[in-house]
Amino acid sequence: MGRLEGKSVIITGAGSGIGRAASLLFTKEGAKLIAVDRTDAVNDTAKLLRDAGGIVEAVTADAGSESDVKAFIDKAVAKYGKLDAIWANAGVSGGLVPLADQTPEHWQEVLRVNLIGPFLAIKHSIPHMTKQGSGSIVCTASVAGLKSGASGHPYGASKAGVISLVQTTAYSLSGTGVRINAICPGLIETGMTKPVFDRAKERGTQDKIGQLNPLKRPGQPHELAAMGLFLASDEASYVNGQAIPVDGGLTASMPYTGKPI
Repeated sequence: MGRLEGKSVIITGAGSGIGRAASLLFTKEGAKLIAVDRTDAVNDTAKLLRDAGGIVEAVTADAGSESDVKAFIDKAVAKYGKLDAIWANAGVSGGLVPLADQTPEHWQEVLRVNLIGPFLAIKHSIPHMTKQGSGSIVCTASVAGLKSGASGHPYGASKAGVISLVQTTAYSLSGTGVRINAICPGLIETGMTKPVFDRAKERGTQDKIGQLNPLKRPGQPHELAAMGLFLASDEASYVNGQAIPVDGGLTASMPYTGKPI
């Protein structure tokens, strides 16, 4: 039996990166999946899953739109009869724009996708999960939501908001049997971080990527997917309201020179 055998699951941002890796792993572990992305790449993800024997329905939708979110959650319940887990993973980086040049519109879009999106996923999942007395909600936050220096201002603020949303929601769900947790990725090699890796390759410094964490390397999407699988599964039945870094140890210490103490 797979770790998600027979469970109905939604993953947003499934068109690439962490979302695609999670979709592959979750269906391999028996999940019946609704894969969501705002790009057509979600169809490529669905094909990979089906070719591997997975059960999946691809949905093109905007994770920051309430009507879209309600629709794909209702679709999961209608198609699979229930909703056991949702991973609100979709996000945008917002880029690195100097503070003085940032606009309210730029902030609004980053917050709409990165923070309001998870709120909507929570809001519309809760009625189904509380009715059945169980469920797991996973949100992608970031180490940038824990400490400064890892992103632009709106991205960091949005991810700090996700962490707070998860913590406060855990208590709002007291006694329901529904759990909620956040994953805080460090530097992961995805489409979102491609510019960082490309610039390093141009400078010939790609071997220095990830040098600030004790593992001395960047992470890969499948390593985040593994944490998401644990949190979505019954194995994490007593894990609730947490923001868990998956960052090679980056946030385990204050900045240091890299020399052993």
